[in-house]
Amino acid sequence: MLEIDTFDNVRGGNAVYKALAHPLAAAALERLAARLAAAGPVAVYDPERIFAPLRALAPAFPVDAVYVHDTLAIGERRGGLATRPLTDLVAAAPATVLIAAFDAHRLADRLATLLPGADILTLDEVRLPDRLLTNRRRYLDPLNFATNFAFFRDDDAMTTSLVTANYWHGYGATGVRLWCRLFDAAGAVLAEFERALPDHAGSVRIDSAEVRRAHGLGPFTGQLFIHAIGVAGHDVVKYALDTHAAGNGASLSCTHDANAWPSERFAGLPAPREDETVVLWVQNSHAVPIPAGAISLDRMGAEAPVALPEPIAPFATRAIDVAELLPGLRWPAQIELRAGRHVVRPRYEVVRAGRTRIAHMNVERADLRPDPAIRSLSPLLGRGFLLPFPILPRERFRSVALPTPMAHTQADLPLRLDVFAPDGRKVAEHRPGTLPRDHACAIDLDEVLPEGALPEGGHGELVYDFAGGGEADGWLHGLFRYEARDGSHAAETSFGAHVFNTLMTWKGEPQSYSGPPPGLSTRLFLDLGSATRPSFCVLTYPASAAWHPHSATVLMLHDAEGRVLAEQKLAIACSGSAIVEPWRIFGAEVLARAAGGYVIIRDATCRLFGYHGKHDGAGLGHGAFSFDHMFGF
Repeated sequence: MLEIDTFDNVRGGNAVYKALAHPLAAAALERLAARLAAAGPVAVYDPERIFAPLRALAPAFPVDAVYVHDTLAIGERRGGLATRPLTDLVAAAPATVLIAAFDAHRLADRLATLLPGADILTLDEVRLPDRLLTNRRRYLDPLNFATNFAFFRDDDAMTTSLVTANYWHGYGATGVRLWCRLFDAAGAVLAEFERALPDHAGSVRIDSAEVRRAHGLGPFTGQLFIHAIGVAGHDVVKYALDTHAAGNGASLSCTHDANAWPSERFAGLPAPREDETVVLWVQNSHAVPIPAGAISLDRMGAEAPVALPEPIAPFATRAIDVAELLPGLRWPAQIELRAGRHVVRPRYEVVRAGRTRIAHMNVERADLRPDPAIRSLSPLLGRGFLLPFPILPRERFRSVALPTPMAHTQADLPLRLDVFAPDGRKVAEHRPGTLPRDHACAIDLDEVLPEGALPEGGHGELVYDFAGGGEADGWLHGLFRYEARDGSHAAETSFGAHVFNTLMTWKGEPQSYSGPPPGLSTRLFLDLGSATRPSFCVLTYPASAAWHPHSATVLMLHDAEGRVLAEQKLAIACSGSAIVEPWRIFGAEVLARAAGGYVIIRDATCRLFGYHGKHDGAGLGHGAFSFDHMFGF
């Protein structure tokens, strides 16, 4: 496993990791490593605990010893070596010293007086060019590393489109640019380009077909690295990614941003049905190879991982038919990916009857333990943690929920399913009980609801239920599958639980998009789509306890330059839901002016939760469609 720190829910993201893993920094690290190797064994001074990730991401240079100035840190293992006191460095009088720190000129000057004649280097040798920095005065400012990866594909069958908005402009940023590098399946660089964003909150679109034409490329499947420069407010590149069949064919999928942080494990990968092939796309996020055996798949809860026997090259993409490693495993069993922090959130592709659908796995938490306090949350928090998911109109869709363990220590899932009509009425309750980690219990809403119920849909909420025992950690997740009843297409998505719409808080819940909890407002992004591939979303108004009887939601239609052209008010009942189709809500004239734009769903009175997608224009439930959870700025 790579010895890197990426993200945790207390400190957030680690800029050191981003600084070392950036493709341009990786190339500079390779040059630095070659220089250090030629110099012989190197003494490393590690004042900021950077040596371990440095060693993981640039291992090819000899290290004689690692030195620290903190007396409490002497003897720690970092990068496989025990640390020594800095006073020993002066006595050793090495020829070459690497200070494992950025913005380290003062430290270098200090050591130079103690080690005259030594060649003293710092990690400033691998800084990105100034033109790619947002804050040149503080290199490890997270805003300098607003980066992400996208699964990017353009071949004879499939093409991809990345869509977002210049949301940084809303935080005062000007002159924002995107620096992009496209890698092919082998990890080779196919193209490099920049995209300057106008100084408005307009839409941003990167189409694989346009990139292919602009750079004279052949068919490719790989990953696009995106670095946003000149940003403010957000150090994450958020986007929606559509994957659709070339020539407006039958396949259509959407996923959201890749989550820029590698994880030890990922979960939420479904085993195939008898008539399906499930392909996991493993994309190396680093400039060092993934060793043979470092990636493995395991039937969730089996604790018998099966390793991929060959290595994966730097920045390469490898398609794994899960049946290669886990033959005979069938839905609704689920699969855990042991990724060793080598990849960001992976995509998977389900192939069935000549069509494909693509979805993503989720980060499996290593830092969580069962919390007995969740069993006795204050009654002021009502039902506590809720995992809301749409139930699409039952006349046209079959909806299925598969609870998914999403933490290393999650031994069981004590669950109840509450089902609500669009007007907020609770219409059903289902108790699957306390499910073991290795369960294969998919909840088919056809088996929970009476025939004819919810013809226009509604939503379900998975909640904790300790009637049959079990433990909880607050990281309740599920995979939700939607199948058109005419057999034409399917889509699936996954997400996790939160406490929703309570004035009282518990350990950071209800989460807020900005500022401290409680999170009692909504700002969601919906790409508008087009007349031939219109977008839609399902908005749910989950409430852990009683809240406002109706939401005060506003749908704000923006054109491609970010101008608001029209607004539409929407009142969603507490514990209710609504299907929103912008192409039915706004008139033809204003939609024509909004081409290439988007809709912001805004509510200052409550937090809504949404799922978005597109369909092929034949009408929802009558052809290809996509579905994934929404994101906000």
